Amino acid sequence: MTNVAAPAVSSDKRGQRDRRIGTVVSDKGDKTIRVRFDFLVKHDKYGKYLRRSTTLATHDEKNEAHKGDLVEVVACRRMSKTKCWRLLRILARGTGIELGADGLEAAPS
Repeated sequence: MTNVAAPAVSSDKRGQRDRRIGTVVSDKGDKTIRVRFDFLVKHDKYGKYLRRSTTLATHDEKNEAHKGDLVEVVACRRMSKTKCWRLLRILARGTGIELGADGLEAAPS
């Protein structure tokens, strides 16, 4: 019996991983960012669309994303208790202006 090397498995054979686009809401952690993903849900009884959001803990190896950036993240293996997403790319840089809870620009400190 001859040993025949199995063909290398390329990354495109692994299937599509879940990808999401969201906004960075926090970059305070080392190699970790928090990305908010907004979506609409239709109410079962009344039919009105409700705005919902999920915040994903995301791995950012190079600490390159900052608050306000629009980023694309992809599902990966679990890296910690809450972190199972990684930064794929930065789509747009944020304005750098921090808004308060009321939607107005925060006073400079």
